Amino acid sequence: MNARLHLDAAAAGRRAGTPFDLADDAAYARWRDGKLQQRPADAAAITVDVADPRAPTPAERRALLGAIARANVAIYRSPLRAEDPALPLALGAALGLRRLDANGLAGEDGISRIEVSAHTHGAAGGGSFIPYTCQGLRWHTDGYYNPPARRIQGMVLHVVRPAARGGINRLLDPELLYIALRDESPTLMRALMRPDAMTIPARTGDEGIARPAQSGPVFSVGRGALHLRYTARTRSIEWHPDAEVQRAAARLAALLEHGLPGLLQVRLEAGMGLVGHNVLHDRSPFVDDPARPRLLYRARFLDRVAPD
Repeated sequence: MNARLHLDAAAAGRRAGTPFDLADDAAYARWRDGKLQQRPADAAAITVDVADPRAPTPAERRALLGAIARANVAIYRSPLRAEDPALPLALGAALGLRRLDANGLAGEDGISRIEVSAHTHGAAGGGSFIPYTCQGLRWHTDGYYNPPARRIQGMVLHVVRPAARGGINRLLDPELLYIALRDESPTLMRALMRPDAMTIPARTGDEGIARPAQSGPVFSVGRGALHLRYTARTRSIEWHPDAEVQRAAARLAALLEHGLPGLLQVRLEAGMGLVGHNVLHDRSPFVDDPARPRLLYRARFLDRVAPD
């Protein structure tokens, strides 16, 4: 690691008075103890019944915020079955999520309709976008290919119709992964905070570069909050050749492969969804019902949840 990058990576880990300051073991220990004590045992522990996610009551909002405070994500369950793409926007706004980040496959309203769709196969350069297929998705955070100015901080994922079989999600709070890595060795965390730790190569389309290459850290800190940018994909990703980065990336992948305490599993049914911060998640393969194909709405935000 050259001197300049070493200083940048070290500075990324220095957040005085926060648990993310790699030099402040006392602050970290206090936060770590509280975090592990409130870690949910299962998905039911962060599931909140909401009569209408478009307008949560004060009590429902408090329950959602409480779950997000514990796990960085809440699962909600509602009786709504209508196709209303405005729902993620309304629920997000109720929790302080307002700056929508629309991707190229989102509709004009900025909402992505996650369904098996032929128009996403071969789009923007001949690739097949896996979220829009029946295939499984490996561990990732949303928007890991975005530049720093467009980090995905919050998200809403709402199920209109689930798959006939499969489509199970696993969720993991990035703060628990941070604890596991830092407890093992702060050196691992320091390597993953390098500003060039992980690069997503440019994606080309028929008209040239559809998305430029994007380098950045895996873990970063902003306004006292931890942000994770990660994908377990082995294609379309480049790890820095530095030995410490290579070791840290391999250890991170191994922890996810073998499971960590706090990993949650849920099959989201119609009317259910996720709301909160950009946590790690994956998805098992699924089988669709041709008469009632799987449909989810997804909204990504540049904001974090705001309690007030």
